[in-house]
Amino acid sequence: MDLVGVYAHGADKVGVDAAELAGWPTPTGVTATDDIEALIALRPDACCYNPLWPNVDELTRLLEAGVNVCSSAAWITGGKQTPEDLDRIRKACATGNSTIFGSGAHPGMTNMIGMVLSGACESVDEIRITESVDCSTYESAGTQSAMGFGRDPNTPDLAESVRRESEVFAESAAMMADAIGATLDRLTFDVEFTAATGDTDLGFMQIPTDTVAGVFGYHRGWVGEKNVVSVGFNWTMGNHVTPPKPLEHGHVIQVFGTPNMRTVLHCLPPRDWQEPGFMGLGMIYTAMPVTNAVPAVVAASPGIVTLKDLPPVTGRARRG
Repeated sequence: MDLVGVYAHGADKVGVDAAELAGWPTPTGVTATDDIEALIALRPDACCYNPLWPNVDELTRLLEAGVNVCSSAAWITGGKQTPEDLDRIRKACATGNSTIFGSGAHPGMTNMIGMVLSGACESVDEIRITESVDCSTYESAGTQSAMGFGRDPNTPDLAESVRRESEVFAESAAMMADAIGATLDRLTFDVEFTAATGDTDLGFMQIPTDTVAGVFGYHRGWVGEKNVVSVGFNWTMGNHVTPPKPLEHGHVIQVFGTPNMRTVLHCLPPRDWQEPGFMGLGMIYTAMPVTNAVPAVVAASPGIVTLKDLPPVTGRARRG
């Protein structure tokens, strides 16, 4: 793949070479811009669209122009969008003969592995995926607060705030249900908060005693009274919390059926890793399932596609 353009979300990055933005030693000659029309004029086959949340106006403009979109921006099926916005996306794909695809680490890679594991089963009762990690190194106070951390566990509508912030997990649950041939009757959400037993100063935010330091919840898909897919999290922050289940420091992927299948994904640094923490690894883990899917998405039929529609997404052998 050839890089032809880069979009800058910050004004201070406009005009900066992509290599400098990425910490790469060799200049690319491609400088960042905040002008989407300028990027469209480059006639790219695809773009990796990775803000925190999707902007439907931006997406429709790209898709209408024939730019295939691969995204980590809280998008799997588009199910959390309003019917009107989802219709706009579909029409934009039809106009531009383009495709939109969403993935990432969780949701994304974890769902693909859950679906693959189900292929070893004679019958499947439930696919359950749990992100079981300490979130203390994810230095975004706004995001963590929206997920309940550092807040009074009795705050009105706190559970609803967490549901909204994590709603893309429900999209991934619906995708898995579709992949195993289960027609869902409804999606539900449940969450349990655990309070801190002491004060924690994380630098970028505080977790005071008796505020939320653990969040354990699932988006669940049901067929009748049977829970067939579950996607959720067992998250903690700080040292003064005991979660409902012990942390496994990775993604726990389980298929209940005949036979039962279970694996835990651990994202670990290579020997030459130099970053003091592991946040950079998490960014790679999130970005590459999207980036590596570009060729398959370009080749896919127009419209909204998911992991179940694409051939296996793989990485590339290291050069040199």
